[in-house]
Amino acid sequence: MNSCFIENLIADYPALAVCRESITQALQLLISCYEAGGKLLCCGNGGSSADCAHLTGELMKGFLKKRPLMPAEKERFGNSALADGLQRGLPAVSLPSQTAVMTAFINDCNPDYVYAQQVYALARERDLLLVFSTSGNSANIVYALEAAAAKGIASIAITGESAGKCGGRAGCVIKIPARETYRVQELTLPVYHCLAAAAEDYFFSE
Repeated sequence: MNSCFIENLIADYPALAVCRESITQALQLLISCYEAGGKLLCCGNGGSSADCAHLTGELMKGFLKKRPLMPAEKERFGNSALADGLQRGLPAVSLPSQTAVMTAFINDCNPDYVYAQQVYALARERDLLLVFSTSGNSANIVYALEAAAAKGIASIAITGESAGKCGGRAGCVIKIPARETYRVQELTLPVYHCLAAAAEDYFFSE
């Protein structure tokens, strides 16, 4: 695992030095998930839901690298133009983007369980849940972590410095050293960009 991405992150954002250990742990969990053939599930509310979509976008296609298909993969497509246009991805699902199932569940059931329902239905043994919560206390996020624990999958929480209720439920907690929501979010983006770039480098370096 190349640690230079984390060191570069801290050089650019010195306030994140206090998060070095937890970011390293999060990267190890992400790599272990993908090495085992798992997928990443992400959830969050408001701006954090946008972070879920952003992160999954960086993982599912090329981020800093092109990630062309391998020759054996291209052969499955008959070496067509489609094979040349596709990229290798790291499977990830943004749970807030599942609008049909979310609105159906919210309409019929307890809205606070909306992410827990998706985690329980989608999670498999090798998967990983990553949650974003600036307060660490959002009920639907807390329940999602409880569902992950019930399914036996690992979890990461990226929170503000207090961590809230998520702090005692996630296996790895990255406590962004800020309290105001927008400041937490400003430092959250470079953290998950670092994770995405480092994971990409690990799996797609030629």
